[in-house]
Amino acid sequence: MDFNPTPFNFATALQTWLQVFGAAVLILGGATLLGLVASRGATGLVIWANELGGMLRDVASISPRRVWALAQLTFREARRRKALLVFVVFALLFMFAGWFLSGTNVPVENQSKIYVAFVLRAISWLMLPVVLLLSCWGIPEDIRLRSLHTVVTKPVHRLEIVLGRVLGYSIIGGLVLAVMGFVGWAWIVRQMPAGAKAHLTCRQPVFGSLTFKDREGNERDAKGNPLTAGVNTGDVWEFRSYIEGATKARAVWRFSGVSEKLFDPEGNLVLESRFQAFRSYKGDMSRPLSYQYVLVNPDTGLRVPTGFRTVNEFRYRVDPIPRILPRVAEVAMPESSGGDKTEYDLLADIVSPKGDLIVEVLCADPNQYLGMAAPDLFIRTPDLPFWMGYAKAVVCIGTVMLLVILLGVTASTFTKGPVATLLTFCLIVVGMTSRDFMGLLVGDEQALRKAAMYAGGKQAAQQGGGVFESIYRIVTYMNPSVPLPEGPATTLMKTVDGALVSFLWLVHKIIPDFEYPDRAMRYLAGGFDVEWKTALLPSLALVGAYIIPCLLLGHFALRIRELESK
Repeated sequence: MDFNPTPFNFATALQTWLQVFGAAVLILGGATLLGLVASRGATGLVIWANELGGMLRDVASISPRRVWALAQLTFREARRRKALLVFVVFALLFMFAGWFLSGTNVPVENQSKIYVAFVLRAISWLMLPVVLLLSCWGIPEDIRLRSLHTVVTKPVHRLEIVLGRVLGYSIIGGLVLAVMGFVGWAWIVRQMPAGAKAHLTCRQPVFGSLTFKDREGNERDAKGNPLTAGVNTGDVWEFRSYIEGATKARAVWRFSGVSEKLFDPEGNLVLESRFQAFRSYKGDMSRPLSYQYVLVNPDTGLRVPTGFRTVNEFRYRVDPIPRILPRVAEVAMPESSGGDKTEYDLLADIVSPKGDLIVEVLCADPNQYLGMAAPDLFIRTPDLPFWMGYAKAVVCIGTVMLLVILLGVTASTFTKGPVATLLTFCLIVVGMTSRDFMGLLVGDEQALRKAAMYAGGKQAAQQGGGVFESIYRIVTYMNPSVPLPEGPATTLMKTVDGALVSFLWLVHKIIPDFEYPDRAMRYLAGGFDVEWKTALLPSLALVGAYIIPCLLLGHFALRIRELESK
């Protein structure tokens, strides 16, 4: 796994949502009020108050029966517009896909990843155009054909029209997604080569936090902070760090919640790893590097080394750790085997009463290096059936579908079909490609963590200043690291730049983040279960964050829009 599966912090996300929602309401409400007052005078204030009161009354008087009736009408219209023809394209794609995937020279252990990734990507990229066009063209076409006039003359509120549209398109999109998901699962099971089906897994990992010890055995740097990186062997991608062999350098994983429930039926604690080898001198390339686990009790400091193992480069290795461990020597620290026992009970002697366990990894080969990142070692609990992880990944694709429907229906309430399609499509593209770059400009912590994995990424995000400061530095040939001269002009420039950065931060947070649904597909393609806290919950929260703003914006746009306009 080439990314850190960070858990989703719901409290922080809710706080950010409240800030963004409040700022957006103040900006839109204030701009509308100023526009009405500028054009109508005091009457504009009355109009603004009446519209606000009307919106609140519409929200309080929503009828589920009317919403359901409008959803049924939307479903029938989408069916008449041949939206289900996407099944034909889907069927043709899967009829001939086996020709191109079965004849590859990919190793058997990687074939399952190719098949699963292909199916999930195909479902995602066939679903998005369908729901994009349906949601963006529905209301504008109804206005053009004047079929919406027969609806608004009845006791139906504008908010119920928006809700009905979203619900109707969600139903037809969910139906299409369910059929595609089932067909995709059946195609994977039937078309995948027999040798690759054994790698069609749904592993449940328990990840830990990673720190390092240097070659002298120190766990902290000169400032007293824990070492979060090892040796850099020259790779520009700093996701993995390396430890030197036959020294006191260690990679230290800390696990919590370790209990007998995590053991396999044979009574072993299964550790799965994917370490990378870096050889500093020529030799026999067929001879793999050796490493050793050292299990440490965080309370008593008891250190129990295990036997030596060899690195499986570019693939995972499964190491069952038995509950009863014999006493062996530790590389470079033979005196630290701990205590006078000849055998140790993993649960009774090593795991702390709170369930904490430290696993240290050392490289046994002199002058060789072993590379690892936090997800490269985890406790593997009993696997789930593949269909369960696959269903979760399809649900995450469904969250993207619902988000596109919300954005498309909202855009269609104040623009025409082509403009709404272009606007929604641009939001999707920016959310998938440029959101991290915007995060670097505004100093977003998540974007900075990603950039820190690349050389110079974190420093570039902190230098240069805002728009006007950058222009000033370019014109005056001033280095970004040189401080600006003190004075009123500098203060004004920084104030204006701060306001622009704050506005860009608001735009950055409004643009949807598609990282978590994409992470769910990467989980399953890599043979992992789609975790609740790191993929499924964030994907559901992503949709929930846009429901209230989109419905209110669509309601307000329909209230002030002239429906006679074509």
